Amino acid sequence: MAPTTHPSASSPSFQTLEIQRDGAILRVWLARPDRLNAIDTTMLQEVGDLFASLETDWETRVVVLGGRGRSFCAGADRKGSSSTESAPETDRALRWKSQLGRRACQAIQDCEVPVVARLHGHVIGGGACFAMACDFRVASSNTVLRIPEVDLGIPLTWGATPRLIHEIGAARARELLMLCEPLEAPRGGDWGLFHRVVGEEDLDDATDAMARQIASKPEMAIYMTRTQLRAYAATAGLGDVTESDGDLLRGALSSASAKGRFAMKRDE
Repeated sequence: MAPTTHPSASSPSFQTLEIQRDGAILRVWLARPDRLNAIDTTMLQEVGDLFASLETDWETRVVVLGGRGRSFCAGADRKGSSSTESAPETDRALRWKSQLGRRACQAIQDCEVPVVARLHGHVIGGGACFAMACDFRVASSNTVLRIPEVDLGIPLTWGATPRLIHEIGAARARELLMLCEPLEAPRGGDWGLFHRVVGEEDLDDATDAMARQIASKPEMAIYMTRTQLRAYAATAGLGDVTESDGDLLRGALSSASAKGRFAMKRDE
């Protein structure tokens, strides 16, 4: 029987994502350019569902995750979801909703094939969490990554803190998380957070070159090596309480909202 692609990977019904098939490369675009690809509930659900679906997508050898428009992702959308559906606001429903970000990032990290992030413009908050969950990050010279959560009165959740520590070390992670200062592309490259930093006009070529290089490698060796790296990276999360990230975030949001901090305007 011929291999089949999971229907989620080719579904035309996504509200916040665009999917393009290019041979062994699957291009996934965050597609809310009018909102600088700000993350809402619908996007979190769709990202999680799509990356989980790749477990049985035998055609895909590598995924490229990028953003339409002027930026990769400007963080959380505080104006609400793009979905017209409403869910009952029970405690259980609220807890499920609060865990969507962690599950989406975990789905990217646990994806069965390597993921290359194509970064440009703003990479803020949840957008940085998406990028850190990818295996590789190729950044345009105009990329600015910022994690403003502490300034907003909340901690960084979605399992991103142990990922960040594993990628760049505790000292630099502490600087990003607690000072909330922007990290521009050249410095991000020096820190090792960005694997490539290229001119704006070269971003597509550099991203494609990396994706095609990965896709050309022996598939099983890539898969096994990625599995090894993921297992070693898990040690960075020992003692981490990401399963309760959503509960932590809900409590912090309640406190921040009461004090008016979360209404701060994000740089765009």
